[in-house]
Amino acid sequence: MSNQTLVTEFVLQGFSETPQLWVLFFIIFLAFYTTALCGNSFIVMAISFSPGLHTPMYFFLVNLAVFDVFCACTVLPKMLEILVAEKKTISYGGCIIQMYFLSWSVAAEVLLFTAMAYDRYVAICQPLHYGSMMGPQVCAALAGAVWGISILGAGVNIVLLLRLTFCGPNVIDHFFCKIPPVSLLSCYSTYLNDIMTIMADIFYAVLNFVLTMVSYGFIISTILKIRTAEGKRRAFSTCSSHLIVVTMYYTTVIYTYLTPGSSYSPEMGKVMAVLYSTVSPTLNPLIYTLRNKDVRTALNKVFTLLTGKL
Repeated sequence: MSNQTLVTEFVLQGFSETPQLWVLFFIIFLAFYTTALCGNSFIVMAISFSPGLHTPMYFFLVNLAVFDVFCACTVLPKMLEILVAEKKTISYGGCIIQMYFLSWSVAAEVLLFTAMAYDRYVAICQPLHYGSMMGPQVCAALAGAVWGISILGAGVNIVLLLRLTFCGPNVIDHFFCKIPPVSLLSCYSTYLNDIMTIMADIFYAVLNFVLTMVSYGFIISTILKIRTAEGKRRAFSTCSSHLIVVTMYYTTVIYTYLTPGSSYSPEMGKVMAVLYSTVSPTLNPLIYTLRNKDVRTALNKVFTLLTGKL
């Protein structure tokens, strides 16, 4: 090791194969970034300034919007930079920070989806006990668990990563720093890191996916027992937006982390990573807004207020 040079920066090579499309990519990702920031910020303001929306479902929606903003701000600024910069590099410290916040925001969203699925389960399957089962203290405890577990889990993975030594090569075949491809560049054993990564995938992706699907199994069963078509429609409308977001998110995450190595495509993996780290934070506020009359009404009030001040 004494004769080797330690890596102080990494080269992000995700766009090197299609330079003729860099301008188009820049415009698209800039639009995603702007929409994600504005859309999620407006949702936070609309719910915060609307007392009628101070319910568990919208409380969790505010948390989701915050996580989406963190995810977009972690990935997209550097992605836009490497599209226009001649030197497509990221410092070692910047790479560590990006991996931490990306790991934290992705883990937090998965945990939050489980909490939101439980909220919808109680609302539809246990409506008479909803007030007691989803009171302010319960919501605060669930949100605290989401934040605490995700922050701790991301911290453990980064601490394990910091013990590794990087002495070359330093080229990451991706748009941003992710723990698996960065670990592959280490010249030190990554056995412990690999074990922790597998455990994290099982806990965040598999366990939470199963819990979410079990909740929706009970929800669908309860909805089918409702006698009137109008009652079924109203019950389903309360959870349809969340179900769409969960399906879209888990589809990309499961492909990225659980696809067998023999059939895994690096290029398709990049596409899926962009979907859950870029497209998902952009579409989430649109899905919840377009399918929710209360949120649309609250947003109109916010726009009216802002327009009046301007």
